[in-house]
Amino acid sequence: MPQLPAPDYPADVRARLEVDAKDVIARYPDSRSALLPLLHLVQSEEGHVTRTGMRFCAEMLGLTTAEVTAVATFYTMYRRKPSGDYQVGVCTNTLCAVMGGDAIFDELKEHLGVADDGADMTTADGKITLEHIECNAACDFAPLVMVNWEFFDNQTPQSAKQLVDDLRAGAPVQPTRGAPICTFKETARILAGFPDERPGAVEATGGAGPASLIGLRLAKGELPQPRVVHPRTGGPQDQTPPEHLSSHDAPQQTSASDPAHPAGPTAEEGE
Repeated sequence: MPQLPAPDYPADVRARLEVDAKDVIARYPDSRSALLPLLHLVQSEEGHVTRTGMRFCAEMLGLTTAEVTAVATFYTMYRRKPSGDYQVGVCTNTLCAVMGGDAIFDELKEHLGVADDGADMTTADGKITLEHIECNAACDFAPLVMVNWEFFDNQTPQSAKQLVDDLRAGAPVQPTRGAPICTFKETARILAGFPDERPGAVEATGGAGPASLIGLRLAKGELPQPRVVHPRTGGPQDQTPPEHLSSHDAPQQTSASDPAHPAGPTAEEGE
């Protein structure tokens, strides 16, 4: 059966959201470009993107609800149903899974008493929603857990269970990198483009950790050459640079960079 039109927000809520929405829309030369942050804005109001929220976005931007729905259902950061105050995502992509992500997810599922049956995995108290997440580009800190998109690196089943226990108890939780944890609604408002006004939150944000920067430091010569273990003898040996430099060791006159030696086959096959 066709759905009835979505109800509107209460007058006071709509008036407040309109002020924020106009602030967001004014940042873009084309109002349609404001759709993504506006979806975060309505998500910050109710904790998920409702039909009422999509109607509000459509009316503010002069779009159809079908156009807004197409975007809201495409991105996984927009929730379509009520969920917990803290989105606890466990990376179960290949590397994190091999390093223990699958074990962390299974133990958290049992510890929180939620079923992984395709339904919403939210605890009865409404505090935690457990989910699988795709790679978040922190493979050198695997296995990775994220809470409301903040990083918790090098996790174990024990540390992950302590993490969710602290969140449910309201204890202060500090991510490995980034600002202190806030609720999902508060996170959604920040993603909508409004400043994080918590004292020290901006200063606490962090970037790449030491594990991510080792390759760069090696390339700059800031670290000694690594020692390798011979696969047969097991004895450590100094790694010697290869005789043939790669194309990344420019400047080199190669067939691709030297006009006098254009690219292409220079000999018959087999010669």
